[in-house]
Amino acid sequence: MKILVTGAAGFIGFHLANKFLELGNAVVGIDNINDYYSVELKFARLKEAGIPEEAINRHQKVVSSVYPNYSFLRMNLENREEINRLFETEKFDVVCNMAAQAGVRYSIAYPMAYIQSNIVGFANILEACRHNSVKHLVYASSSSVYGNSSKMPLSTSDSVDNPISMYAATKKSNELMAHTYSHLFGLPTTGLRFFTVYGPWGRPDMAYFSFTKNIIEGNAIKIFNHGDLYRDFTYIDDIIEGIIKVIEKPQPVSGNRQAPYKIYNIGSSSPFKLMDFIEIIEKTLGKQAKKEFCDIQPGDVYKTFADVSELENDFGYLPGTPLEEGIRKFVEWYKTFYT
Repeated sequence: MKILVTGAAGFIGFHLANKFLELGNAVVGIDNINDYYSVELKFARLKEAGIPEEAINRHQKVVSSVYPNYSFLRMNLENREEINRLFETEKFDVVCNMAAQAGVRYSIAYPMAYIQSNIVGFANILEACRHNSVKHLVYASSSSVYGNSSKMPLSTSDSVDNPISMYAATKKSNELMAHTYSHLFGLPTTGLRFFTVYGPWGRPDMAYFSFTKNIIEGNAIKIFNHGDLYRDFTYIDDIIEGIIKVIEKPQPVSGNRQAPYKIYNIGSSSPFKLMDFIEIIEKTLGKQAKKEFCDIQPGDVYKTFADVSELENDFGYLPGTPLEEGIRKFVEWYKTFYT
């Protein structure tokens, strides 16, 4: 199977491309390598997959020295002509769109970055899939689409009409756009609402990453809403396994489903209070954090808690990595990479 992974220098895209390659697939990865967070980390991920920084130039394919079936191009989703040429040349069977402008708070200050990447870029992917006989488009959505819903656990049948950040609004828009293409053109699409993904090679803007960094360095950590927040933390390997299972089985038109379209939650389905989460990091590091308690930030939701029953029913799969184990693996990676 030949697979396109967008966002291949990103946290999830990097792990996903590597897993596909280990399973014997041919993979093309693309990423614009923007500077929303450390480009050094993005280049390091690519280097780990056999794509050295010095070989990367825009519009030129680089073949991995580790995986002969892996090639990478630096490319923007917003560039419709380049995306169309890529699809016409490579003839992908499956597309995994993990690329997006990420970050809830950043979207408040820079909303147009999200419109360009998450709306215009995703529209270009949909059009390219439509015109090039792609068998299945799987794309990253987010638990942020649920806003500040008080109904728990959060189910894909719940209303998502009240996003509280531009990031969330663009992710809901992606789901609506995908449904339209599934309905009008028969393009099989599956959206995955990820719940607080963490693990080795993770994003520096995520709380667990900055907590670990600041505790090690002896700096104070900022604890928002005075610690009264809950998150459904999901280990990266569980996310990747869920994506792999979904890829293999597009949901057909059946019953009340009038288009080959589906949305799933992928989460651990066991929310942790923020203070308990911090305590696990402290115990793993063997060091107490200096704590600065702050009010809740604009765009933050109070609680996430995934109902993953549809994932279990359709694929017999439940994410299951204990938080203590996942944090231990992240801390081991962090110390190796940064110290």
